[in-house]
Order: sequence, then C-alpha cells, then structure tokens
Amino acid sequence: MKKIWITGASSGIGKALALKFANEGWQVAASARREHLLEEMIKLNKNIYSFPLDVTDGEKCKEVFKEIKNKYEDIDVCVFSTGTWDPRKEKDIDIDQIEKTIKVNFFGTLNCIKAVEEYFKIRKKGQLSIVSSIAGYRGLPNSTGYGPSKAALNNLAESLYFDFGRHNVRVSLISPGFIKTPMTDKNKFKMPFLKTPEFAAEKIYNGLINGSSFEIHFPKELTLILKLLKILPNRVYLYLIKKLTKLQKF
Repeated sequence: MKKIWITGASSGIGKALALKFANEGWQVAASARREHLLEEMIKLNKNIYSFPLDVTDGEKCKEVFKEIKNKYEDIDVCVFSTGTWDPRKEKDIDIDQIEKTIKVNFFGTLNCIKAVEEYFKIRKKGQLSIVSSIAGYRGLPNSTGYGPSKAALNNLAESLYFDFGRHNVRVSLISPGFIKTPMTDKNKFKMPFLKTPEFAAEKIYNGLINGSSFEIHFPKELTLILKLLKILPNRVYLYLIKKLTKLQKF
C-alpha cells in the first residue's frame, strides 16, 4: 500500500485531496495546524492519520516527518499545500501581513521540503509536489503578499525539478484556479470558473498518478487564458488587466 504526506489537509484542497487518496486505498499522513479539524477528518476514512503541524516551525517539520517515517516506513509522495490569504490586507502595503503570508506560503513549504530532502535523495524515487496558484503567473491587483509568495513557489519548483531530478525524484507544480474554499470565500469579486475542492482533488490525483507533466493546472478554461496572458508583452498585459479589474471592481 502506498503512502502520501499532505500538508494543509484540514480544509479546502488539502482535505479533499487527503480524502481522495484515502478512498483510492492510499495511507495518508495528514498535517495541518488545526488539530481539531484533522481529528474530525480522520473519522471519515481509516486510511488517514493525523500529524498536527505548524509549517512555519522548521524543526517541527523535521520531527513530524520523522514520526511519519516511523509509522509508515516509506513515503512515496509529498504534497505541500499550505497557504494563507487575507484580501482585506492586500490592498495596501501591509509589511506585517506580507511577512506572515510569505512565511506561511513560501517558507512553510520550504521547511517541509527541507525536512524530506535527504530522505528522497537517498531513496532515489518518489514525488514532491508544491501547490501554488494561478496568482503566481504574473502580477495582479490587490496581491502584495499572496501573488509574490506564489510566484516564489513557482520559481522554487522549477529549481527543485532539476536538483531532485538528478536523484530520480519527480518534482511537480500544482496551479489551481479559483476553488471554493474557506480562503477564497473571503474574495469579494466574482471568481470565474469557480470549482469545488473535489474537482481539484480529482485533477491533482490524476496528474500525480496518471500523468507526468511538471505542472498540473486547472480548470483549463481559465488557466490556458492566463498562460496566454503570461507570455504577452508587458504593455499589452498591463493594459488588459487594468481594463479587466475596472470591470470586476476589485
């Protein structure tokens, strides 16, 4: 039976993904800061086991991964899905909020990767997947912390793709569009092509288990448009986004 470690597993995409893998017969090590939500989730499937964790604590990440190894012996896949977002504090340059966002989204993910680095490089097989966002493709309005944190993850994933690839370990990037979660519920604007966490979990599962692409992105109706915008000249991109945000009333 294969095993997976998922962070950010107490709600949203992380929770849906944990349940998806568990339902497919995988042993799931589920980590998140909110232990009570993990305890509620493990009642839903006997294949899920709770490993509470605050990813901003690098030493704790190492301790928790050691606990996971002790329980499961082998880990085949890691999906690091931690994220935070507060749109109310993104409109202005709120240094404290930006630091918090980057500490959780970027350094929290990096702490987890560091915790498993030696294990996977010695093992010489397995997968590491980083959950980013379409917000990391290019700069967007009212995203002084979240967007930059996700852009950093995109760059990190590309770098690690080469570094871990030399040890036969697959690194992939997950770029969801708008998924209905407690985090996106904070958004005050209309979110195009909004999908459920279960939709996201299905796409991620298929991408990790049945696919081989570096990036798993969805829904395609949105992400392909954004990928086109990504390669446009700055002048054209900035003009289009300015027009769009006026219509959306960000």
